[in-house]
Amino acid sequence: MLLFDYLSRSHGEQARLARAIGVQQILVSQWSLNKRRVPAEHCPNIEQATNGQVTCEELRPDVNWSVLRNTSTPTTKDSV
Repeated sequence: MLLFDYLSRSHGEQARLARAIGVQQILVSQWSLNKRRVPAEHCPNIEQATNGQVTCEELRPDVNWSVLRNTSTPTTKDSV
């Protein structure tokens, strides 16, 4: 789910999310409106605070989250 969609579901969610991840509400607003890109270091906290409804992959598709999650499939060379 996109951050914008998640935040649109209930009033006050921006403030709650901002408090949960330790940032100002204006940043959450700017991220949800794509005025600023979510810094990668905040993505895991957002995913956790939204109970997985907004994933790191949706927030920052340019980051190889499978490596960071240690879920990448080993290559033939790696499995030898």
